[in-house]
Amino acid sequence: MGFFAKIDKSVDLMNGLAERMDVDLTAQILANPDTAAQTYRSMVMACSGCSAQDACTKLQATHAHLDQAPDYCRNRAALNGARTN
Repeated sequence: MGFFAKIDKSVDLMNGLAERMDVDLTAQILANPDTAAQTYRSMVMACSGCSAQDACTKLQATHAHLDQAPDYCRNRAALNGARTN
């Protein structure tokens, strides 16, 4: 898989987890564009280096809602900490 395809997949997976956890990453970026955009980029890059993307894809295919990010998620702390509910 090429670099840009890997990044694109990582964006989809990360946003999918955030949506299932009721985390609004867009609102966070709009509220604080300078730091939140850098955090978002770091999260995408962390996801792109994950070796469990297939497991994440399967998890998202079978769960419409998640209370927390899976243990293997490199963005677990950030996503769990950003929960709105």
